[in-house]
Amino acid sequence: MKIQESGENYLETILLLEMRNGTVRAVDIANELGYSKPSVTRAMGVLKKAGYVDQESYGTIRLTDAGRKRANEVYSRHVLIKEFLMTVLSLDAVTAETDACRIEHIVSPLTVERMREVLREKR
Repeated sequence: MKIQESGENYLETILLLEMRNGTVRAVDIANELGYSKPSVTRAMGVLKKAGYVDQESYGTIRLTDAGRKRANEVYSRHVLIKEFLMTVLSLDAVTAETDACRIEHIVSPLTVERMREVLREKR
């Protein structure tokens, strides 16, 4: 199932919260993203239906294997793009972070690979 940019942001946020805190609840996601808890609950329903998360009734949220794979892909693109923007374009960390958050959802696999190649050459 194809998910939108917001769904990818949720998956990435769950992954990062899990790495930071060990467990993830809807309230943690709401606080991290600055969204209302009902908005997060609705999004978790969509992600659960798509097979990306499991959630106990009003409890812990866990990424499924498919969700973890997708979240890791998004996060990996994010890190690469941010590094590219800072290293190649000399952007400051805040601008690079903000731009990477948006670009990671629309960039083609070919562009990602070329960014990797350019960064390898710079090292």
